[in-house]
Amino acid sequence: MTTTNKKHVSKYQDKHHKKFPKGTKGVWVNEKSDGKYQLTNEEISLPAAVIKQSAIDNNQQWMQHFANHHNVKLSPHGKTTMSPALFEQQLDAGAWGITIASAPHAEVAVEAGARNIMIANQLVGKANMAMVANLLATYDVTIYSCVDSTANAQQLNDFFASHNQTLHVLIEFGIEGGRCGCRTETEVHALAEFIAQCPALKLAGIEVYEGVIHGESAEQDIRDFLATTVKLTETLKEKALIEGTPIVTGAGSAWYDVVAESFAACQHLTPIIRPGCYLIHDTGIYQDAQSNVMKRAQTNQGYACELGGDLQSALEVWAYVLSRPEPNKAVIGLGKRDVAFDAGLPSVEHVYRNGEKRAIEGLTATAVMDQHMFMAVEEGCDLQVGDIIGFSTSHPCLTFDKWKYICVADEDHVVERFIETCF
Repeated sequence: MTTTNKKHVSKYQDKHHKKFPKGTKGVWVNEKSDGKYQLTNEEISLPAAVIKQSAIDNNQQWMQHFANHHNVKLSPHGKTTMSPALFEQQLDAGAWGITIASAPHAEVAVEAGARNIMIANQLVGKANMAMVANLLATYDVTIYSCVDSTANAQQLNDFFASHNQTLHVLIEFGIEGGRCGCRTETEVHALAEFIAQCPALKLAGIEVYEGVIHGESAEQDIRDFLATTVKLTETLKEKALIEGTPIVTGAGSAWYDVVAESFAACQHLTPIIRPGCYLIHDTGIYQDAQSNVMKRAQTNQGYACELGGDLQSALEVWAYVLSRPEPNKAVIGLGKRDVAFDAGLPSVEHVYRNGEKRAIEGLTATAVMDQHMFMAVEEGCDLQVGDIIGFSTSHPCLTFDKWKYICVADEDHVVERFIETCF
């Protein structure tokens, strides 16, 4: 397909914003004419995953303001939600593009209207390359992929040359013992020289993931690593190995503040941060990470404190109490197939009975099976079969991928629409 026939998808189709298709997770019992469904009145089948629109709006605005203040572009990692509706919302709020982890995910980002798509991973395999080639041929988009070896670069060059296309690539720079990436500056330079000889590849800059750096001196080690990355990028530009304004990109959801601060002075480059979990947030590992961001801001007079407010946990999973088989035990209709359990078990946020909120305390999740969760119940706790419990979670990525449809609720737990996920 020629360039003149390319098209751009600017809005995700309206059908994905309407009502729950019957026969899917999140289906209601009886349709209502007003399209509003009250979770506390049992008008939606449980268990159900629920996100709070107000928290999503808050988190989106907070992070976009943070990025704008530091003059860095925001390309949120879409792997957390894989929801075109949420991608669209992030793009409309000012995101530069969408970061994804695979070729199939790139298709979802394109459908949501992203013009810039960053594959923060290596693109390997002819079928995956063909998907990217098709997107480049069909839509008005720029796709960036990471490379960290001449073997991968050669494979990419051979494939895209055969399609008369040019692929933008980012050299991934990593650390010893980390994930992917060239381990030394010498390796980065050698790979850049190799890419320069590949007519189907265009080196756009350097990508890093600082989240693999740990230890007591992690913050300083990350700052040093980022300084080296910026210098490397500048050097490659000076050697004419990067065309155009070079991209320098990093930042997961734990150290985005340090990355943004380190890139703030790089306006001769295109600095991009890629946090993903900020939009959903949680009451577990990312709450802890955000707490560290705020502590660093207090210590270093960082903008996170000046900005005001904070990220909010947006995701809950609602379920019924199924059984009270023992005085100090409850069984909940919620399991490994419904909620993340790799980084801490869910925490109780609400308990409702017959539409009314109950002040019930002393409930602690202790274990999960495929469809059940066990809870320790304190002596005298008035928890009954049929009660509804709303749980917050840790690590939202591994809750979202369990649901095809997710409820979107207001502050009164009224659901008027759903969002679809495309994992």
